[in-house]
Amino acid sequence: MAAPAEAKYTEETVLWVKHHTPKLITFAISRPEAYRFAAGQFSRLGFRDGAGFIWRAYSVVSAEYADTLEYFAVLIEEGPMSAKFAEMQAGDSILLDKTATGFLLPERFPDGKDLIMLCTGSGIAPFLSMLEQPEIWQRFEHLALAHSVSHADELIFNERIAALAEHPLIEEYFHKLSFVPVTTRQPGGTLHGKRLPELLKNGSLAHAFGLEFSPENSRFMICGNPAMVKDTFQALLDMGFAMHRNRVPGQIMMENGF
Repeated sequence: MAAPAEAKYTEETVLWVKHHTPKLITFAISRPEAYRFAAGQFSRLGFRDGAGFIWRAYSVVSAEYADTLEYFAVLIEEGPMSAKFAEMQAGDSILLDKTATGFLLPERFPDGKDLIMLCTGSGIAPFLSMLEQPEIWQRFEHLALAHSVSHADELIFNERIAALAEHPLIEEYFHKLSFVPVTTRQPGGTLHGKRLPELLKNGSLAHAFGLEFSPENSRFMICGNPAMVKDTFQALLDMGFAMHRNRVPGQIMMENGF
């Protein structure tokens, strides 16, 4: 992939790297003073690679007001970007496109009382950023997050989400959150053995959230692997919900996460 013109990116410093499992890492990089993003958007990160560059998009995990930029990545076997991440250490250099992009933004919904966030794997990243924004807690009556993974050791953000109960900007609203971890291949989540589309269809997810889904009140955001996004979107269509478009308001927004 061709690199942006040099004026369009900055060279940043890797501040820390944490390997949670052989395939899951989180890391933080320095944040340019001028860098702006909205919770739910992604950055383009890159490395010099021989005579060229490699670039990939990663959703920002950090709050909009954070001093650093944090990301979550799933390492893919034989993936060129994953190979770079696997060797990355604090102090290394990384390239950051100056412009954040993406439209998975809760403020695009003009109405609704309940925000339901459905994700697999690294698709949780934009929702972690959203949950650190006081505005989202103030706007919605209920926030519901389901994070689906294969194995229990991949639920690496459970403690981080629980810690929001003591976040100085969030603690007074924390009672609004229902968090349901899901494991598809082994016990360990609140729900296990089925994918998110099936849990929607059979009512298990609504029951676990303690919510009744309705076009009037429910607003869904979906992020994760393309198969889950496609199947979950179809399940919601079958349940009577519609895609949100700027000129035709609906109840569903979605984005593929890799």
